[in-house]
Amino acid sequence: MSQSRRRRPKPETPAVPAADGPPEDAAPAKPGRKAATMRDIAAAAEVSQSTVSRVLSGVETRVPIAPETRERVIEASRRLAYRPNPLARGLRGASTNLIGAVVRDFSDPFFAEAIEALVTESMAHGYNVVLGHVHPRLDEAIPLTSVLETRHTDAIVLLGDVRIHPQLLDDLRISRVPVVALWQGTSPLEFPTADTDDRAGIRAGLDHLASLGHRRIAFVDAELPGGFRVRETAYAEFMRERFGGVPDGYLERCPNTLAGGDAAVRRLLALPDPPTAVATSTDLIAVGVLHAAHSLGATVPEWLSVVGFDDIQLSGHTVPALTTSRMPTARIVSYAINLAVRLARDPEAVPEPGIEIFAPELVVRDSTAPPARRR
Repeated sequence: MSQSRRRRPKPETPAVPAADGPPEDAAPAKPGRKAATMRDIAAAAEVSQSTVSRVLSGVETRVPIAPETRERVIEASRRLAYRPNPLARGLRGASTNLIGAVVRDFSDPFFAEAIEALVTESMAHGYNVVLGHVHPRLDEAIPLTSVLETRHTDAIVLLGDVRIHPQLLDDLRISRVPVVALWQGTSPLEFPTADTDDRAGIRAGLDHLASLGHRRIAFVDAELPGGFRVRETAYAEFMRERFGGVPDGYLERCPNTLAGGDAAVRRLLALPDPPTAVATSTDLIAVGVLHAAHSLGATVPEWLSVVGFDDIQLSGHTVPALTTSRMPTARIVSYAINLAVRLARDPEAVPEPGIEIFAPELVVRDSTAPPARRR
């Protein structure tokens, strides 16, 4: 495994004195309206930001705050419709032995298995898991942060690329609890992160197909949030190096669903010179490819070889069993939970942005074989 580190730039010094209590950020306001902050309340009430923080947090202070001052702050907060950011204002107190897991998509079998591994690993450390789902068609940032704050999680693990939820990311950036990210795609490196070597995994599958004698190899790429194209790029590079380029029509993109893989391989097999092998960017698509090939009479692997990526549990039980690059999910999750627990238990630890890369492993099963004949 290799590891690289990248530091975040130091924040600018605020114009108003920093608060002694929780950060100033507020929950999002109504669409088209900028959310009020503690800085706004301080300006409206003509007090310091630290005074606003102490009033709104309800924390006892050595020097009493005058009733008139307290009233001005409360009135200004109501007038500006201020709503505190739950993640920002959660003070680090006694451990609750809870880890918050923010999951990009429960419907994806890959993430379902990752959650199972995360729960198992967390329990081994004496922690339970609070799950939050960020659905791509719903703005769930406010309910999600409320759940995590209400349950007082000791750390947060982010599963998948969630750039389409900028408010959620803003909340996580200023969270008082450590955040560890997994499978962040092409997102900026903002948290301690663990991921797999996608390029190596794709090339392993393609090397396997080439070693069997395949030359006409197509690729089906899943449409994922954030425009993740690392696996597709690895395919294009391989085809240029080995065979001079990608044949016309051999690169397909589709939704990351069974139906997406089904439709994509139907288009590929309808080409004048169809491929003898298909590699996919996810196992979910590959299973759809197997289904369509069977319905079209393109027997796998005699007529068409198929390679996936992830090695979800279903992959070993398809007919035929799927050859795929295995994502080291358990090892990645174990690394993340160990790091999250260590950061949660050490208040002085600084969670530096960095990435730990894990190597995938090719699992050869029954969906690949030498091309039966030239077509």
